[in-house]
Amino acid sequence: MGEKKARRHDIDNLRNLTILLLFPVHTFMIWNDFGSRFYIWVEENKILSTLIVLVNPWFMPVLFVLAGMSARYALEKRTVKEFIIQRVHKLLIPFIGGMILLVPFQTFYARKFFYQYAGSLTEHWKYFFTHLTDFSGYDGAFTPGHLWFILFLFLISLLSLVIFHFLPYERLSAEVERMPILVVFFLFIPVWLMYYLGNFGGFSIGKNLALYLIGYYVLSNDGVMEKIEKNITWMILLCMFGTIALAVLYYNFSYYGDLWINFIGWNAIMVLLFFGKKFLNRKTFFTVYFNQASYPIYILHQSILVALAYYVVGMCDDLFAQAFSVCIGSFVLTMLAYYLIKAVPVIRRLIGMR
Repeated sequence: MGEKKARRHDIDNLRNLTILLLFPVHTFMIWNDFGSRFYIWVEENKILSTLIVLVNPWFMPVLFVLAGMSARYALEKRTVKEFIIQRVHKLLIPFIGGMILLVPFQTFYARKFFYQYAGSLTEHWKYFFTHLTDFSGYDGAFTPGHLWFILFLFLISLLSLVIFHFLPYERLSAEVERMPILVVFFLFIPVWLMYYLGNFGGFSIGKNLALYLIGYYVLSNDGVMEKIEKNITWMILLCMFGTIALAVLYYNFSYYGDLWINFIGWNAIMVLLFFGKKFLNRKTFFTVYFNQASYPIYILHQSILVALAYYVVGMCDDLFAQAFSVCIGSFVLTMLAYYLIKAVPVIRRLIGMR
């Protein structure tokens, strides 16, 4: 086993910032024009939908990349058994707890909003676990909701241990370090192809497994990151112009091509990792605080946001006031819930808090 490295604070900070980005993204989903509803959906708004499109190619994929990078460092100081136990406590238990306590809560409000459901939360809780439709939950039926990420990450973490056993990092590290930068750049192609493996309504185990493995084997490699740094100028320019083109194509023609999205997303991930390592690889108050808070925030945020949106859109007609109130209000209420839950040991464990 190699020498242990200092903790990568850039990984922590990028993860924390990405999770905080979920508040505006899920707020804007209330006005999405993607052809699919949200738990609370008012009307189509092209501007807000385009703002989602600007970050959508990378903001969830980068979490799987960061998880893969973190797994490499975690397995340097933990045995496989310790890693599995940690994954159960960090991912599986919060997933089960969230499915029982939180996700039915947001589908309850979706059912009230779309179908004028007037029954009790208890009656809806029974309905949630006994009705299966398209897994979206927008009709009140069963869905993993936003906890799909936690379930996928748990399954991918366990599956990857088998791969790591037969292909340990040390066996491949020298070959990975010799990879030309163009090979690294074109890794978006296998990521794109893996999208069609284990795809459930647009949520792909295959694609996210590929991102996790690339994070573990490739982007945690210092030699690869040095090559990215040497080529960062053209990557930044490509990322900027590609993102602008994406926004223009979507806003004017509703174009959202699958291969194009994977290309833009992968390029953006490499640029983000560069900026993270250059500017965010330090321990600050933000790092310490949100290393503890970001995961509970992820678990709690959407149920609170949906409930708040139900009341806000019913009381206010101004779009800006609605979006601002839901985004900022859900953040404040989520932080308040986080503080309250910290004092309750049983619930702390249910949302993955140490």
